[in-house]
This record gives sequence, C-alpha cells and structure tokens, in this order.
Amino acid sequence: MMGTAAAPGTYMATIKPCISSSRKMLVSSAVNISTENKEASWTRLASSSHISLRQPFLRKITPGPVKFEKFVTRAISETNDNKPLPGLPIDLRGKRAFIAGVADNNGYGWAIAKSLAAAGAEIIVGTWVPALNIFESSLRRGKFDESRVLPDGSLMEITKVYPMDAVYDCPEDVPEDVKTNKRYAGSSNWTVQEVVECVKKDFGSIDILVHSLANGPEVSKPLLETSRNGYLAALSASSYSFVSLLRNFLPIMNPGGASISLTYIASERIIPGYGGGMSSAKAALESDTRVLAFEAGRKHKVRVNTISAGPLRSRAAKAIGFIDMMIDYSLANAPLQKELSAEEVGNAAAFLASPMSSAITGAVVYVDNGLNAMGVGVDSPVFADLDIPKDN
Repeated sequence: MMGTAAAPGTYMATIKPCISSSRKMLVSSAVNISTENKEASWTRLASSSHISLRQPFLRKITPGPVKFEKFVTRAISETNDNKPLPGLPIDLRGKRAFIAGVADNNGYGWAIAKSLAAAGAEIIVGTWVPALNIFESSLRRGKFDESRVLPDGSLMEITKVYPMDAVYDCPEDVPEDVKTNKRYAGSSNWTVQEVVECVKKDFGSIDILVHSLANGPEVSKPLLETSRNGYLAALSASSYSFVSLLRNFLPIMNPGGASISLTYIASERIIPGYGGGMSSAKAALESDTRVLAFEAGRKHKVRVNTISAGPLRSRAAKAIGFIDMMIDYSLANAPLQKELSAEEVGNAAAFLASPMSSAITGAVVYVDNGLNAMGVGVDSPVFADLDIPKDN
C-alpha cells in the first residue's frame, strides 16, 4: 500500500518511444458517417422510442452474479507537435509532470503517468526507496513494456526515476535505524527536500505534481485498536506527505500549474476494514486540498485538487485484504454497474492537470462509477421486494 517514491538522481530510466505505424493510422483515421446511415439510424431510433405499456419499465432485482463491461475513453496526443489537435483536446505538450508514488505498473500512479504522457507531458517519477531497484530493473528488462503502450502505439517514456521517501522532509529528519537500513543502502538524496533540489538541478521546473502514495502500518486494525504511533504514521505518510511535497515543489512550479492527489470515500463514509487511521488521513487530505488550493492559488497560481477513486485491484490495495469485496460491492450498488479501470482515473487526472480545467481548484472529484452518491446498498435483502433498475 506504500507509495512513497523516489529515485536517485543517478538512476536514469530512459525508454525511447516505439511507434507502430499501423496503430497510428488507426488512431488518426476519422470515422465518416454517410447520409444513408444517418437516416437509417434515425429510423431505428424513432421506432425504438415506442415503449410497450405491457412491459414493466422497472425490473425487479434477482440474485445472481453481476455482469459488467469496461468502457474506457483514452487520452490521445498527436505525435506531430506542429499539427493542431481537433476539437477540445487534452494537450499537455511542453509540460513536465512529477508523479510521486509509482512503484509498479498496475496502480493509479502508473495510470496517471500514462494518461499525462498520452496527452504529451514529460514524465519523471519518485519511487519509494525500498522498491526502487525492482522497479528500475523491471523497466530495463522490458517487463512493463506491454503496459507502457499509449493509444497512438508508442511506449510511455519515463525520463528519470528518483528515489524518494516522502515521510522525511530533510536529511535531519531521518532516524539512524533508517539510514543504516539495508533497503536504503546505495541510495542518496531521497528526502522530499533533496528530491526537489535534484529535480530543480536536472530540469529547472515542473508544471504538474501528482501525489499517489499512502501507507498505514495498522490499516487492518479497527480505529479503537489503533495505536498513537500507527495513527500518526498513517497521517504522516498519507496526508502530510502531500503538504510537504507541494510546499517544496511550489517554488519550482510554473504559474498555471496543477497538483493532484488521490483520496478515498472512507474519508466521509464508514468503510469497515479500512482502519489504522487511514480514513482519518484521507479526511485530512481532502481538508488540506481546500486550504492548499487557496494558499497555492493566491501565492503561486497553482491549482490543487484531489480525486476520490473507487476500488482497484492494485498490489497496494490487495495488502488491505478486502479489495475484492469492495469491488463486488461497487458493482452491485453503484449507478454504473461496471468495474472501474485505472485508465479512467488517469484520464480524469489528465483533465485536471490541463488548461481545460483552469477554473477548477479545491475540489474533490469522484471517479468511482457514482458509488459516492448512494445512501444505501441496494443489494441488501431489505430491498429484495423493491423494483430497482439493474444493468443487464
């Protein structure tokens, strides 16, 4: 579940794009609808609008497995910088993003990096120090190549990976037992302050900051059984780390930039099993988002938002132990009966990072198939005799 990330300034993970010409042709090709097809479509639409009164409009829920399909709209960036994009594109060409908390290829941090890259942004990441070697080795050996494929057929390129542990603001904060821990051996400059200094030296500035990390050492414990140290550790790693990252990065963020974090509905609703102070940490993160939006907006013209994402079968989430139950619950009770994909959260982040959302700041944006709007779980036996719409 930990996502504190970073990678040493000495470690480079440069992966050159590999563009498939056949995929480019598919992406750039336009769909032409003939007048004849349009008329046929309107005829079918007109005929389907007549609803028989003999059939009930609402069908009763019957027990059984929920069927769902994934519907994903991908962000796409043209490879030719000189060619204007049609419509209302998410265009992040010329922007640089730092994503804190990328340690594998199946979490929300990775998905956000891909969507930002698809929109044209340059990607640099921070990886939790103990996970750094495995992450960089997987990149070099091509283990992530399949998941690096962008909509235009090219591969996402990560310009640089920094070692990072966002629990510590500066070298003086690091306790001796961590300094001498073998999992940190061989890495340097991984506190928040040092990482920002390295990024400034290497790149000068960034435009987008993404906080995709959290940790609660006692997350499996009910709040009443959580120790003070466990509670404060969850707050430190999951919420204050965002404050620290933003405070240190703001001086090198370009005006008009954007910062995004990830939260969870447990901040405002009871989610049994999500303990150890993690629900409190997410509530603090959302409150901080509003305050930081005001301060960063007034002082640096930087927007601050957070995405409340639904459950995902990531490695980090599996550590909690009940992620499959939460996904099944969402499928049964959310307004949209489909499994949430990481790409959908990534695309929302790309929108929030783009000029298209230039007036949005201090917001909690829900990307959870609408589950946050529900007041009850409609799969309860209590509602067995109630006619409730169901996706077939």
